[in-house]
Amino acid sequence: MMPIPKIPVPIHPNRRFSVIEILQFMVLVCVLLYFGKTLLIPLSFAMLISFILYPVCQWMEKKGISKVIAIFISIFGVMLFFAAVIYLLFTQIVAFSNEWQIFKVKLLETVNQLSALLAEQFDISDEKQMNFLKNLVNNSGTQAISLLKITLYSISESLFYLLIIPVYSVLILYYRQLLVNVLYHVFPLEKKESIREILVETIHAYYNFIKGMLVVYLIVGLLNSIGLYLIGVPHPFLFGFIASILTFIPYVGIIISSLLPITISWITFNSIWYPIGVILVFSFVQVLEAYVIFPFAVGSRLKINTLIILLVVILGGILWGAAGMILFIPLISIVKLIADRTKGLKTLSILLGDFNHKESGN
Repeated sequence: MMPIPKIPVPIHPNRRFSVIEILQFMVLVCVLLYFGKTLLIPLSFAMLISFILYPVCQWMEKKGISKVIAIFISIFGVMLFFAAVIYLLFTQIVAFSNEWQIFKVKLLETVNQLSALLAEQFDISDEKQMNFLKNLVNNSGTQAISLLKITLYSISESLFYLLIIPVYSVLILYYRQLLVNVLYHVFPLEKKESIREILVETIHAYYNFIKGMLVVYLIVGLLNSIGLYLIGVPHPFLFGFIASILTFIPYVGIIISSLLPITISWITFNSIWYPIGVILVFSFVQVLEAYVIFPFAVGSRLKINTLIILLVVILGGILWGAAGMILFIPLISIVKLIADRTKGLKTLSILLGDFNHKESGN
């Protein structure tokens, strides 16, 4: 007797996905994000810029400005903003270089004082200290080479992003109607209205994301300024808000912006404790910004709970580095918008959502 072939049971479009299926899908997405980051990071930045600039382009086109000129003006405005940030960074470097000779003298004095302290208090002779420094330099040679390679790779990668992101942004804005039509044709006709709503709310969510980022920079600037004021650093609000603005450039920005207040406080007060105080203030505010201020300020505007925002920031840092810590927040907001309109993803929608926000809205 021949076996009866099994008829595949169709998956109901409204069936709920299990937790295991959602986790498997998330693992697959993480693998794709990690190995495709060279393509996806600049493309994600370009999408972020395009979504933010779309209302500006649309407004100019309604005023009679041609599409190409509207896109050019919008992109040029963004490039001016980044040029201003780079100029601010450059002025910090120049200001620090002007104080370098005095800084070098102070550094040598501190090293000599530390050497004398080690010799007097811990009976470590100058010869032992020199041998330790020689061994340290010899052992750090290979590490310096690997660090140099990583630095050169990071610089080349950043230059590639700076060149390709504006190109992607222009093309996305120019072909936006074509891309939307492709989405309409990929999904069933009855989903057209839902897709349109998701696109509109995505632009709105990205706008809220930028507003949240501005709030973050304002709070960070105030905290930096108050901290510098309390330890007595000259011009605390200037240095505090410069450091806040330059944190837009991950890692490098905060390091460069802290050099000048460290130098000035050291020269002014002739004590190592003031520069240490500046480092502690900036470090504390950076940790507070990454794990408290940023998740709370941005998450509340995107209607995503703070726990998920914090986890997404950490996951973004693991997969894409500093870029992921910025980009994964608006990306998870798109995931929530899709989950809100898909019956099978209600579990994910509840997990990502801000329960207190819903409570207050009812």
